[in-house]
Amino acid sequence: MNTLKNEKSLYLKQHQDNPIHWKSYNQETRDLIKNSNMPAFISIGYSSCHWCHVMADESFSDQNVADFLNENFVCIKIDKEEFPDVDQYYQMAATVYNGRGGWPLSVFTTSDLEPYFVGTYFPKVDQKETPSFLTLAKQMQKAFKEDTQAVLDNSAKAKEFLRQSPKIEKKIEFKGHFPHPMSVMQAIEKFEDSDFGGYGAAPKFPQFAFYEYAVEQMLEGILEEKTAKHIIESLERMLMGGIYDHAKGGIHRYSTDEKWLIPHFEKMLYDQAGFLRTISKVSLLYPSPLLLDSLIQTMDYLGSEMISDDGYFFTAQDADSEGVEGLYFSFTQDEFIDAILKFDESLMDRSEDILKWFNVTEEGNFTNGMNVISLNIEHKVEFYKPENWEVIRKVKSALLEDRKKRIPPTTDSKGLASYNYMLLSSLCDVVQYTKIESISQMAIDLIKKVTVGINNSFMKARPDLGDDKSRLLHSTTLEQDVPLFEDYVFFLESQLRLYEITSDTVFYENAKKSIDFIFNHFGHEEFFVTRSLKEGNQEPQFVTIFDQSYRAPVATMTLICRKWYFLLSEKQKSYMTMISEKLTQLSLQNPLTFGESIRALVYPDQAFKRIEVPAKWAQNQDFLNFMIYFSVRFTLTYHQDDNEKWQICTMKECEFDGVGLEPFLKIFDRKGEK
Repeated sequence: MNTLKNEKSLYLKQHQDNPIHWKSYNQETRDLIKNSNMPAFISIGYSSCHWCHVMADESFSDQNVADFLNENFVCIKIDKEEFPDVDQYYQMAATVYNGRGGWPLSVFTTSDLEPYFVGTYFPKVDQKETPSFLTLAKQMQKAFKEDTQAVLDNSAKAKEFLRQSPKIEKKIEFKGHFPHPMSVMQAIEKFEDSDFGGYGAAPKFPQFAFYEYAVEQMLEGILEEKTAKHIIESLERMLMGGIYDHAKGGIHRYSTDEKWLIPHFEKMLYDQAGFLRTISKVSLLYPSPLLLDSLIQTMDYLGSEMISDDGYFFTAQDADSEGVEGLYFSFTQDEFIDAILKFDESLMDRSEDILKWFNVTEEGNFTNGMNVISLNIEHKVEFYKPENWEVIRKVKSALLEDRKKRIPPTTDSKGLASYNYMLLSSLCDVVQYTKIESISQMAIDLIKKVTVGINNSFMKARPDLGDDKSRLLHSTTLEQDVPLFEDYVFFLESQLRLYEITSDTVFYENAKKSIDFIFNHFGHEEFFVTRSLKEGNQEPQFVTIFDQSYRAPVATMTLICRKWYFLLSEKQKSYMTMISEKLTQLSLQNPLTFGESIRALVYPDQAFKRIEVPAKWAQNQDFLNFMIYFSVRFTLTYHQDDNEKWQICTMKECEFDGVGLEPFLKIFDRKGEK
């Protein structure tokens, strides 16, 4: 029977009425499968996934499909956000068996849960090159029944491959610590989309970690003009496209087309985190009204729609409403005109311009004559004029007001530790890197609003482990779970960033404890692992090395350890040298998918600066205004002494010291340390 009705996960509850006898992923289910000697079918997805809904409606609600699965497989439903390490393992298997991953993920395994075939979405009926899901299930059942030994041999080979630590197949030779940033950019130049921005063909993902790396190098004055121009234009096109929600703010998951126009409409918290980090830094280079307004809108969206009563950020919002993808976000031309007239009749005088600027036509650019709202970049010189940008803002407000009358997409109300701490770090970036005081203040207000709620939701005492200290709970929908690497890394990052912008030593102490916890629980001799080596009985699984839906936690850990080297023991430093050497080689294989690793590795050791200043400077507006010049390679620490002493040090020596804020600021002016 279907047991999902007892689960807290919204995704699992979406499937509680399926005729399939779904079971949740837990030790009881794993033991059941192991003792049954039956194959398993595992379906992995998340609540806001459009194609997960499609497959559920087409196949998982079908009685014939259910009857076959119930008779021949143990069926497991997994919310990928509750078990990111499990999802990661089977996603890796999908690339082995099918060449690509994604969601919904359809996994056929042996009784020990090792995969013998993995795919993604399968249609209800057979198509020319793709079997229906029922056809596939019958093929998988037949293979397991009639050729069991071959299935077991293949799954064993897959397991051996999937359980390996990252390996360097071919070493790339280069001079110096790491290839020059322009060498990296030139290596991917052939993938540039010179027409619509970004890299590669559709579908297009934001790849925020890579863009953040490029922007940081632009702030250092490293990238050549042509390359820098492509980065700025790519981000601007993204923000003008339909992948950005012009009415409310926030970025959608990805664009289905090359123009950034038609997105899959789900909104994920981790994408908002990457968006805020990147755009706050871009605003220092290109403070257009589009960029600045997007920061304001997105933080307003997060504050008004994405915070729970308990004070943590929700995980995601759906792509569909009323069973239709994008319905909530799109407008016919008549609906668009009606919305702006109801909001402000005077806008009718500018209707011709407005329709042109927003790409709204009677034919539409989406399904059934609907228009996904975007801005036409060909007219940006025109609508960037201050008087016209006020019209743009009014139209966006009008669309938002009209949308309030619609049935909104479902919000997944669970909280995830990793996503929440990512978002906290991003808000710290907004505080530090935007020159507009009102925008920084919005970020500060959000941080104050959620910090206590986030910690109360995820920092839980675990007396059952003989340890009365707090541990991080991964999800608000799970009572107990094994510590996950990504949660602790993003928690560590958030504590260090909060310390840097506040000087509060509580965050600093939290960070120091977390560093030791990470090395003790996840530091396998070959590479970091996804879940604690000291808790749980499953075999070690090594962390993903490249950026996927969000930046790779192992790369974030590498950058943290390079910046905060003085917090590490000699043994920990040696371990991170091994990690860095592997990541250096692996990241150069495909820089676009290793943006976070390149951010972590690009600077030589001597480029990192430790700045120690009086704690009271964290309340000095002149100092706070100057913090925009402290790049990612600068580590800001505070002393609590009642004096104005400061010093600037490298890993080997202190280069400058002095007393007072004015001499401190002059050091940067004289040496150009920006």
